Amino acid sequence: MTIKQLVTSKHPILKKTIPSVTQFDKRLEQLLLDLEDTMYDVEASAICAPQIGIEQKVAIIDMEIDGLLQLINPQLVNESDEKVTDLEGSISVPNVFGEVTRSKMIVVKSNDKHGNEVEMTAYDDIARMILHMIDHFNGILFTERAERILDEAEMEAYFDNE
Repeated sequence: MTIKQLVTSKHPILKKTIPSVTQFDKRLEQLLLDLEDTMYDVEASAICAPQIGIEQKVAIIDMEIDGLLQLINPQLVNESDEKVTDLEGSISVPNVFGEVTRSKMIVVKSNDKHGNEVEMTAYDDIARMILHMIDHFNGILFTERAERILDEAEMEAYFDNE
C-alpha cells in the first residue's frame, strides 16, 4: 500500500497541460495502485496523477457498486446538449465547493492499462467526474469553471438538505 502526498492547488503541475501516457508497463500499473490507495486514504471519489505530482494522463474514479474506472489518456468524443449544474469540490482545493455546469451525458475514448483503446458512455455523476479529471489534464481547476463558490453557511445548508 503506497499513499502519495497530494500537491496543493498552488503547485504548477495543476496549471499545465499533461502529456499522454506512451508506456503501458509495470510503472503504469503501480501508478494506478498508488492512485487507488491515495484516493481511499483521502476519502475521495476520484483522483488523477497530477494531483500527486505526476505528469501523466492517468485517473481513477470510484463508481461504487460498479467498481473502479481507470482512465488513461481520456478524450471527450461527444457530449449531450443537456447540461446539469451541481456542486463540485476537489482534493486539490480542500474545503472549497462551487456550482459547475457540465454535460449530463458524455462519450469518452480512453486506454486500458495495456494500451487498448476503449470507448464508454457515462451519465450524471460519473460523466461529471470524468470531465473534472479531463479538466485536470488540461490545467483547469473546477474553481475556474464554477459559476459561484459557496460560502460556509451555504455549504452547511446544502449538506443539511442532503
